[in-house]
Amino acid sequence: MVQVKRLRDALCLIVAYLTFSVGHALADEERLILLSAKESIRHESLTLNDHIPALISESWELQLQTLHGGMQEGVQLLRVDNGELILTIVFDRGMSILKVQDARTGEDVFGWDSPVKEVVNPKYIDLEGRGGLGWLYGFNEWLVRCGLEFAGHPGRDVMRSNTGDDKELDLTLHGRIGNIPASEVHLVFDAEDPSELKIDAVVEERMFYGPQLRLDSTLTIKAGERLFRLDETVKNLSAGDQEYQIIYHTNFGRPLLEQGSKVVVAAKQITPMNDHAAQSISTYDTYSKPTQGFTEQVYLVEPWSDENGLTASVLHNRKLTRGAQMIWSTGTLPHLTIWKNTAAELDGYVTGIEPGSGYPFNRRIERHFGRVPVLGAGESKAFSISFELLDGADSVRSALQNVERIRDGRATIKNRSAPNLPDFE
Repeated sequence: MVQVKRLRDALCLIVAYLTFSVGHALADEERLILLSAKESIRHESLTLNDHIPALISESWELQLQTLHGGMQEGVQLLRVDNGELILTIVFDRGMSILKVQDARTGEDVFGWDSPVKEVVNPKYIDLEGRGGLGWLYGFNEWLVRCGLEFAGHPGRDVMRSNTGDDKELDLTLHGRIGNIPASEVHLVFDAEDPSELKIDAVVEERMFYGPQLRLDSTLTIKAGERLFRLDETVKNLSAGDQEYQIIYHTNFGRPLLEQGSKVVVAAKQITPMNDHAAQSISTYDTYSKPTQGFTEQVYLVEPWSDENGLTASVLHNRKLTRGAQMIWSTGTLPHLTIWKNTAAELDGYVTGIEPGSGYPFNRRIERHFGRVPVLGAGESKAFSISFELLDGADSVRSALQNVERIRDGRATIKNRSAPNLPDFE
């Protein structure tokens, strides 16, 4: 029975490959359907190198896997190994990236040890649970997107109902996109020179009398490199204006996070999110050892950008021998949230470095401060973030110099108090 299933999956894969290859023989780009709601294609588990000759090399290893047991039942993962990094992508959780490993050692380099151990299938997530904090039942990824209709803290907001009236409704933590399965996932490559792979995906957040938003995502990675890039667009599919929010919630634990680790940003202004965080504003950029009972500290950053509109952040370990660099455009992601949660190891020792369209206040508050963008009918907004593993003192030093180049001698304002928030009660 198992052999029959494997043969069936292999035949489906070949058909999916031929579907996009026929008529494109002269084109450089080839596509392979890994998942398609439109074509009703889903594979169980496959080693893609065994079926696509162009991918057979020492550099690439691609494995599609379906998880079984517990709350991860049915979740699909794509493991992409380029010889230097291994990325594990979760189809069923909005194309989140579970973790990034060093391909040479197998060590986790981007990610964290969450109390949530399984890759939870969204069908088991009650977003309204625990007063709107149900999103946390599945929170264990290195990169998870918050949005798209809304992001940030749970709370009340006014929305137009199906009867045309404005009503107060409850918003849950960080929206729905991280718990929506992808509708399409395609592997894109050049059959003549597969040194670069792209993972194209579509995740849609739609409802009747509600949001009609689509996330188009492309992850690009090259063989033998320690960096990769996300290029994404959010599109309004409705006939009228639509608000959106997006926060790229990247989460780092060990080995990058330890006592003495630092986050370095070309910051124009830094503001504590609340009075508790304000007490430690002078050490907002430095991390402590795991501490039982630690209460999270959140800092709101307005970054400087360079002449191309780009900014950067670097998280590095105490000895400055390893780190992570992120580079993005402030044109569409003008805000950065630093989340410090140096709690006990068992409770989740982690920091979040989070570029976004706004900050993680409830949408009603974000709208008050003018940080909830609007898409017109059919309009799209593009986002791009690159990620690099910094391995060695020279690469860390170079990345820190890049941050200083962006800063260009400009000052950083540290606000000592939290912002005054409106009272909507």
